[in-house]
Amino acid sequence: MTLIETMNQLNVLLTTVTRDLNKVHSGNKAASQRVRVGTIRLAKIGKKFREESVDAEKSGKFKKKPPSRKSKRKKKKR
Repeated sequence: MTLIETMNQLNVLLTTVTRDLNKVHSGNKAASQRVRVGTIRLAKIGKKFREESVDAEKSGKFKKKPPSRKSKRKKKKR
């Protein structure tokens, strides 16, 4: 699976868990079970995302942005 696919999967799962969390507040027991299962899936996909992002960064596919010019400027002291 690619890094973008994993990010999309994380996003969809997080949206689903958030929606079910709102249902839990109203007393929906089935939604509580879905949230518990969803958090386990989030952990697994989160670990996969971490592995893929580290690999992508090492291979050069995913590079950090260089610091902006603003951060290079020194602040003047008054």
